[in-house]
Amino acid sequence: MNVRMASPADVSELVRLRGLLFSALGRGGDGWQEPAARMFAERLKNGTMAVFVIDGDDGLAACAVGLVDHRLPGPQTPNGLWGHISGVVTDPGYRRRGYARVLTTALLDWFQAHGIRRVDLHASAEAEALYRDLGFFEKRDKALTWVAD
Repeated sequence: MNVRMASPADVSELVRLRGLLFSALGRGGDGWQEPAARMFAERLKNGTMAVFVIDGDDGLAACAVGLVDHRLPGPQTPNGLWGHISGVVTDPGYRRRGYARVLTTALLDWFQAHGIRRVDLHASAEAEALYRDLGFFEKRDKALTWVAD
């Protein structure tokens, strides 16, 4: 299997795969695709996003999307850089081949090579065992979320 970094030419396929993720989570809807395409293009270009992909026969088979966030430095993040895995998606026709593991490992290696020592993600119940096997754990502090009406 050939893992490579995504390029701006992959943006439409990255948006398609992200749509599959939202559908699997029961979060359908429109209006996000064009802003997502712009953000993929912009962040791939400026280096604040890393996306590893595996090509399929007709488009991308899978991707793993990682974002770099600048926050205040702290004990676990002395340079203030945090990583966030924003989606690991495999097209249904390519599942059960180990793509998610390989892509997530490539993304974690990329984060580490760029001085990012902390990486967070939200795991689906289906993927939780994979992420735990790769060293992710539940934090002691409870994450809370606020969403405007």
